Amino acid sequence: MEVNINTTDFSEILTAKPTIFPRSGYSILSFIMFLNAVFSIFNNLLVILVTIRYPQLRNPINIFILNLSFSDLLMTLCGTTIVVSTTYHGYFYLGKKFCIFQGFAVNYFGIVSLWSLTLLAYERYNVVCQPVGALKLNTRRGYQGLIFIWLFCLIWAVAPLFGWSSYGPEGVQTSCSIGWEERTWNNYSYLIAYFLTCFIIPVAIIGFSYGTILRSLHKLNRKIEGQGGKTDREEELRVVVMVLFMVIAFLICWLPYTVFALIVIIKPTLYISPLAATLPTYFAKTSPVYNPIIYIFLNKQFRNCAVECLTCGHIALSTPKEDSASMAVPAEIQTVPKLNQVTPA
Repeated sequence: MEVNINTTDFSEILTAKPTIFPRSGYSILSFIMFLNAVFSIFNNLLVILVTIRYPQLRNPINIFILNLSFSDLLMTLCGTTIVVSTTYHGYFYLGKKFCIFQGFAVNYFGIVSLWSLTLLAYERYNVVCQPVGALKLNTRRGYQGLIFIWLFCLIWAVAPLFGWSSYGPEGVQTSCSIGWEERTWNNYSYLIAYFLTCFIIPVAIIGFSYGTILRSLHKLNRKIEGQGGKTDREEELRVVVMVLFMVIAFLICWLPYTVFALIVIIKPTLYISPLAATLPTYFAKTSPVYNPIIYIFLNKQFRNCAVECLTCGHIALSTPKEDSASMAVPAEIQTVPKLNQVTPA
């Protein structure tokens, strides 16, 4: 069934009854999004609570991790939880204004999370790879980075509200987002600019940052071996695998959106089925679930603090002395022994 959507006039769509999927199809999608919402809210709330409770976790570089969890939590509350209900009903029954609000919120908090990951990658690179005396991350600079993230992303989220592109129903019509399917040059120009600033530039920064960290670690190990010392190749492999997980997770979240936008721009007449048009937003809504796992819970000290918090102190996997010595930067960076550039929290 072909559905031709005009995102500038969607009053009929918002009151339509389910026609794209059978009733069971909407129920299955709703249940999947319910599980997504539960795990996302639990994971990100745990990150925020543990970070607030344990002072040793509150160092400048973790400002971006905390910001990531906060934006992911808001993205879930304003996006995924709403989609659970609308998908169960089979259409976006909450009205045009709420549709625009949801599209704006998901877009805004989504790109805030994206740029939080980008600045996090750059600051990790700066801590590990820059020479002694280079500008290092401190609390003030961290907050300046947060101000940049929220203001810069606000520009791209607000633009459709003022006529540069638009917000409207997408895919199977149970959620709202940017008007990907609107075939106008006004929308194309927004998508091109969005593609550059919210995919190409972040991917370039993340790739450069983590790639340089891995090369620095490899060169350091070879230098140590050349001097007759011993290195931990298993640890180096673990770092490589963890960085690959970070990059792959980022691409899973944002690459479908990018491909969809490029298809719309390059071949406007191509028909895209409602289900195919829905997949990008579903992939993006999974990021609040795995971001805390990849970026936070794989860190040994944070994991120890989380276990202690969940068990009300009955299980302590580390001692306070160990805690105070290990949380300057995430685990994968701690493998690079530039201690003069890493200040313990």
